[in-house]
Amino acid sequence: MNTESFYMLILGISLVVYCIIHSLLASAWMKNKIAKRWPGFIPAYRLIFATQAVLLLIPPTLLVYRFPGHLLWSWNGPWFWIANLLALLAAIGFLWVGRSYDMLEFIGIRQWRTRAKSIDDQEQFRISYLHRFVRHPWYFFVLVILWTRDVRAADLVMYTVITLYLVLGSRLEERTLVAYHGDTYRRYRERVPGIIPLPWRYLKRTEAAQLVKSGHP
Repeated sequence: MNTESFYMLILGISLVVYCIIHSLLASAWMKNKIAKRWPGFIPAYRLIFATQAVLLLIPPTLLVYRFPGHLLWSWNGPWFWIANLLALLAAIGFLWVGRSYDMLEFIGIRQWRTRAKSIDDQEQFRISYLHRFVRHPWYFFVLVILWTRDVRAADLVMYTVITLYLVLGSRLEERTLVAYHGDTYRRYRERVPGIIPLPWRYLKRTEAAQLVKSGHP
């Protein structure tokens, strides 16, 4: 095994470990376990979860920066402008989607301030404009941004692991959403694609409003 292959292997392992830790801490099983044993810890759980998600991503990111590996492909000529335009639009879309979430709750600040003891998300079921076309628009925009970059060996490893994790992680996430929102989310899932938008599968504005209304008591 040459030096580059060794570092790519280390990078791949570090990313897989990150994904496992992230999924474990995000699971209802872990939240319930902590809630039973240390209930006073729950208000800070989401905030600590969000913090560790960022901190644990630093080591693999440094590996990519320090040992990028050889260039596999790059966007040249007209493709350079097309790729960067798509990345720019995806970045704008990513920020736009963030407006449809309660970011204070998403990060965990609201739970800490209110000393919330529930392990469930507090937001009610809502369907933003982009959620009418894809269930996980954030994941879609992340993938567009990643795969419109020039790709070196380390990038390929990281982008591949992230892509697989977003696909698998979205399925695990939706188990929780189905448990929390029941038939409303099941109907939503039947009508709207998961990560990649499909022109023939979407909700009209009136359909989305009716579905949201059915999910509210």
